[in-house]
Amino acid sequence: MRLHSAKVPELALQIVRALTAEGDIECESPKDVQLDVEAVLNQYIRDEQEVTERAKDLMASRGLPQTEFARIRRMVADERQLKLGDEAVDYLLDQLIETLMYSDHVNEVYAEDVELRRKMREPLRRHAASEQDLVQEVRARLKHVQEGTAVWEVEYRRIMEDIRRRKGL
Repeated sequence: MRLHSAKVPELALQIVRALTAEGDIECESPKDVQLDVEAVLNQYIRDEQEVTERAKDLMASRGLPQTEFARIRRMVADERQLKLGDEAVDYLLDQLIETLMYSDHVNEVYAEDVELRRKMREPLRRHAASEQDLVQEVRARLKHVQEGTAVWEVEYRRIMEDIRRRKGL
């Protein structure tokens, strides 16, 4: 799952609404709880960027081909105990539950962890699904380019930015 900082406030708002709508959490200021959720999501984005940069540095220092990037990135993430891809949702849910339990802005948590996870998972899944649709569209346009090459990386970024701009993302 890939998070984008522009989508974090909207995603955090959806999560807080899902929790407060049926009284799973009690808070005086949902906006403050939303800021707590945003902090968790933004920290994940920063951690993911650091992992990516470290993986790029390792590849450059070892002279590895671009095809090894995913493996090196996963190795760096494992060292930092950061989950990527499909495991990211569960990792984020764990972080969010911990934040809710210790937040000064949440007065009371009435629901069990399982119920909290279920309600917070849905907005995260919707976000992940929309991101996956974008990736599939970009890959469909890049069928003529070999994945893992420098040309592929440049074209992938260019096409992804173009699609996001056209869709207002």
